[in-house]
Amino acid sequence: MLHSYILIFKMHLSVKNQIMHKIKRCKVIYMRIGKRNSKSKKEKKAMTVSLYANLLFVVIELVMAVYTGSQAVLLDGVYDGVEFVMLLPSVFLIPFLYKPSNEKYPFGHMQMETVFLVIKGITMISVTVGLITNSINILFHGGRKVDFGIIAWFELFACVLGIVVTIYLKQKNKAMNSPLVTVEMQGWQMDCTISLGMTLAFLLPELVPFAWMGKLQPYLDPLFTVVLSIIMLPIPIQTVYTGIRDLLLISPEEETVTEIKEIVEPIILESKCTDIYYDIVRTGRKLWISAYITLNKDELSVRRFKMLQTRCIAALAEKYTDFYFELLPEIEVDMEEVKEEIEAQEQEAEQVQEGV
Repeated sequence: MLHSYILIFKMHLSVKNQIMHKIKRCKVIYMRIGKRNSKSKKEKKAMTVSLYANLLFVVIELVMAVYTGSQAVLLDGVYDGVEFVMLLPSVFLIPFLYKPSNEKYPFGHMQMETVFLVIKGITMISVTVGLITNSINILFHGGRKVDFGIIAWFELFACVLGIVVTIYLKQKNKAMNSPLVTVEMQGWQMDCTISLGMTLAFLLPELVPFAWMGKLQPYLDPLFTVVLSIIMLPIPIQTVYTGIRDLLLISPEEETVTEIKEIVEPIILESKCTDIYYDIVRTGRKLWISAYITLNKDELSVRRFKMLQTRCIAALAEKYTDFYFELLPEIEVDMEEVKEEIEAQEQEAEQVQEGV
């Protein structure tokens, strides 16, 4: 009787422990979802602020371009206009980026971000090349006179506005480390640099009041436009190049791969493996890292293996915010050994049948 009570008590404790374990697991999942939703809202808010600031920029720049007839200001206005048009879908794209992966989308929705950045980069390249062509055409047809003083003060205002937005995005992105916000912040930094350069350039006729400068004035505006376009062009080209590599699931740039290896390799080598092979790909903002190791012995402690993987994940988490890491044993199949094993099993089966 006492033995039955003890058995029932043990069963009760076992069920209770299982329930508590499930509750804790649910809490962890809920906390992860809560953090993901919070991050999504913060990212969307930062991008919305950038969106409205960009809209203000575009309206003012296009009005100023029409008023002054400046190609350089038009370049800035069209460039920012394309930024604004491309920024609209990115705000609605953010919630999809935080959806978890499933059987239908094993890599989640991260590739949507890469596709978006590639389209944005190609659009920027097309606009920039078009404005370079137009400015060269103006240069060969006698140039164009513009009011340099008004444009200089306008570009100074644009530079100050750009600095304010850049500082805001930088503060917000410290905790998020979002690629979308990072690209947007780089765009504003580039705008600030260009606006400051244009301010100094358009003050040049007033700073150098010589007769020969007066003859050059009609050519200065399209010339500045060509120079600025050439300075701006490498950024969208790099964005497209990196995005296409990610879409084709080619490993990231060598610096990232080397950095990952330097973080996890010292930990993995504690397993006394004979060889390590890496599969590293990037989809949008997320890194997928698989490390395959060849062991010098047949036995493997699962507990030890799990501990090494946990330590690798902890080390990577100090550097990267969004990644997946798995540590896997490389299983080498000896076909001769497999063949011998199959033959031995067949002989054993025949002996059993003969005995029956």
